[in-house]
Amino acid sequence: MDKVALFPGSFDPFTVGHESLVKRCLRLFDKIVIAVGENSDKKNLFSTEMRMKMICRVFEGESRIEVTRYSGLTVEFCRSCGARYIIRGLRTAADFEYERAMGQMNRKMAPEIDTVFLLTSAEHTPINSTIVRDIIKNGGDVSMFVPAAINISEYLGK
Repeated sequence: MDKVALFPGSFDPFTVGHESLVKRCLRLFDKIVIAVGENSDKKNLFSTEMRMKMICRVFEGESRIEVTRYSGLTVEFCRSCGARYIIRGLRTAADFEYERAMGQMNRKMAPEIDTVFLLTSAEHTPINSTIVRDIIKNGGDVSMFVPAAINISEYLGK
């Protein structure tokens, strides 16, 4: 049986921290489903289609990665795609507290699905999508914060 893991998130945009985490998880799992969450209440900078396109470009040629969209409960999506693990990256102690609570709730709803926490690489600790979005909105250069395969200006129509 393949070990399938789900890496859910908004990925608005996908960062070098996300990329690093996925690459490390390829050593642990047979298949990783990167699920771009759709939330109509959240104001995203990039459309779901653009975010999926960015991620596909980063992992072009990697057959063990599937990029898709999802909405609703993460554990229900895990069940629908055959994932037995949820991948979560931890940058700070605050991340841990939030992710621990979420992981415990998911475990209550779906005891067959485990949440796997990985510490972010030290050099990526300060990088998060919110800050990267703010830099983009203010005209800054984010090339060092997003994977080399992503040219942000291409998605901004510049």
